[in-house]
Amino acid sequence: MSMRPVAPGEVPGKTARVARAAFPKGSLAIRVRDELGPLFTDDQFSGLFPSQADREAADTATQGAA
Repeated sequence: MSMRPVAPGEVPGKTARVARAAFPKGSLAIRVRDELGPLFTDDQFSGLFPSQADREAADTATQGAA
């Protein structure tokens, strides 16, 4: 599975409705998002996860060692 970075945007309407139904009084996470908007972007985490090429190289190295 490959995840591609996406720009933060609006919370989908259905997701917002479900969250409001689940937490009618709200929650800290919902209030923070409502007040501050997105706190993090995918790009900030990209260095923590290997690229597809890195994973393939690691797989090849592991298979050769077995």
